[in-house]
Amino acid sequence: MKIHTLFFSLLIFIGCQKTKPTDAAPPIAEIIEPQETLEVSADEKIIKTDTVAIYTDGTESSTDFILAHLVDQQADQDSIVTVKYRLDFYQNKAKTASSKIAIKGFQKGSEWTASYGLTSETSKNSPFVQITVGFPACGYSHDNYLYYLKNNGLQLVHQWSSMTDSGWGSWVEIANPSNNSDPKSFYCKTVAFIPADEDENMDMGILKHSDSISFELKDNKWKKMLLSAKDKPYFEKKMTFDQFNTSE
Repeated sequence: MKIHTLFFSLLIFIGCQKTKPTDAAPPIAEIIEPQETLEVSADEKIIKTDTVAIYTDGTESSTDFILAHLVDQQADQDSIVTVKYRLDFYQNKAKTASSKIAIKGFQKGSEWTASYGLTSETSKNSPFVQITVGFPACGYSHDNYLYYLKNNGLQLVHQWSSMTDSGWGSWVEIANPSNNSDPKSFYCKTVAFIPADEDENMDMGILKHSDSISFELKDNKWKKMLLSAKDKPYFEKKMTFDQFNTSE
């Protein structure tokens, strides 16, 4: 199956027929508010720093990178750790922008990966940066961030969670119809392939599509619109594990 996500998702996760409509609500046009990030402060105490290389077509940039500064970490009564990171973006070895994010359920030993481009086919000279952080093993949830970095301006366009476990899991697929590295619009959807528990064949699974979202650049800011009922599949297809993993 061809998945239009960045190559680093594959680096993290590798190794580890009847079509029917669903009874989900009809498509709706719900405006989604822009992603929010925490306020950045230059005088924060830094606990530790990870240097995150940025790749293009599998090649690491020699001049562009991200410094991920851990500035806070707290554990609740259930030992669930929430961390706050300040991400400093560097282009041509000069700091251009910063963003701060909070990650709940952070796993010790998590690793960062980053790459330019909405898709692997449109990574060259792209202002989009995709970042993934999570424990590098199957079955662990990863946090994903899509940033738009242009003319020293930075916007967190979208964020989502993903997880794969030996060929099963869920993720987001991004589609760029214009095939342009800096488009004015694009789309994404959530894809999940899960076991069909009610089927006696343990190799049988269900492919689901949900949360179709359109993105449009207006007044130099990305706006999002939900095109399907939130968190409800609008497409389902039953197939075997081998059929799913060998289809194009």
